[in-house]
Amino acid sequence: MATGSDRPETEFPRAIGAPATRALAAAGYTRFEQLDGVPAAELAALHGVGPKALRLLGEELAERGLSLR
Repeated sequence: MATGSDRPETEFPRAIGAPATRALAAAGYTRFEQLDGVPAAELAALHGVGPKALRLLGEELAERGLSLR
């Protein structure tokens, strides 16, 4: 696979989309544990993080026993 991707290295699912992944990484989030307790509104304010990304992240966090605030 090509290494010239514009998608940063994170553990987030590809389904959230490259813009959301880039926005989260730029804000310093690359792992689910870092999102535990973060206000959903704070993530929603990031350019590229929309309702679908928030829903998918919330579902994955719940499976791990974590959650957004």
